[in-house]
Amino acid sequence: MSKIKYGFIFLIIATIAIISGCNTDEADPNGDGKIKIIAAHNQTSPDNPFQVGLLKFKEVAEKESNGSIEVEVHAGTIGTEESQLVEKLQLGAADVVLASPGFMTQTGIREIDLFSAPYLFKDYDHWLKTVDGEVGKEMAEIINEKSDNSFKLLGYWTAGVRHYYGKKPIESVEDLKGVSLRTQTSGVISDFWKKTGAIPSNIAWGELYQGLQQDVVDSSENAYPFFVQQAHHTTPNGKYISETAHDYTTRLLLINGEKFDDYSKEHQEIILQAAKESVKAEREETLKQDIEYKEKAIEEGAVVNEIDREPFIEIAKPILDDFATEIEAEELLNKIRELD
Repeated sequence: MSKIKYGFIFLIIATIAIISGCNTDEADPNGDGKIKIIAAHNQTSPDNPFQVGLLKFKEVAEKESNGSIEVEVHAGTIGTEESQLVEKLQLGAADVVLASPGFMTQTGIREIDLFSAPYLFKDYDHWLKTVDGEVGKEMAEIINEKSDNSFKLLGYWTAGVRHYYGKKPIESVEDLKGVSLRTQTSGVISDFWKKTGAIPSNIAWGELYQGLQQDVVDSSENAYPFFVQQAHHTTPNGKYISETAHDYTTRLLLINGEKFDDYSKEHQEIILQAAKESVKAEREETLKQDIEYKEKAIEEGAVVNEIDREPFIEIAKPILDDFATEIEAEELLNKIRELD
């Protein structure tokens, strides 16, 4: 009887040990209550709004955790292409990254690409109502579920308002005919630009300055802080900026969901708080820089013109309708339009 009794006691102790082991913070390999988070974006300029956002994330996480969370921020040093960062997040080589909706579709989450469609949003307030409301929550759930918890959305950042810039200004849709334009070469963005008559060209962001300088591509499109910081406006093929405002852009602050679940409850709460503060800081900085860098571009010789956007919006609408049907996001599109 005593052998059975002792055997039973040993079994209980072993079971408790296993359960206790499962409840430890698996992201804390040293068992000292400390974790290290690798956070990365693809922009190399130290003045970029993305850097401001991640530095705020670092500041809040480290302060609120009394140093038990260490955040290492990488500005283009572990990948200047978003696809590289998303891959590193999946493999565990990075913990928090910034990605665009277009690149997220490569992981099989097609619905998120709706946020990258041209003229989806009427203005910045429309964008805010979307991402900070029910549609934003629904999209976050889709990302988490369809990635099988590989991706957990921490917040929606902006990357400003995207405009056309090139070797000549555009006054109408007709002016784009035959113009090579650095943008996505597939998907809804490409479909839109092709319909305007432009020729989408795929050049890596880090090689675009040279491409504009050496006449490899006629034009590009992006928001003021991003292309002015890279001096694209100083090239012959980046001098003329036409304010198409075709995209109030969305960027996704992502964490590896499985890793996040391994953190202690305390660390999870701190990370979510740091993410919330980073969203606020990044958005404010982008809005501020949008004005500042437009002024800088003009001071340095760029020529800016406004255009009638309605013909562009009319081109985009049926493309957007068809795209939403293709990716089974008609309901989401209708909800977004109702917020306008």
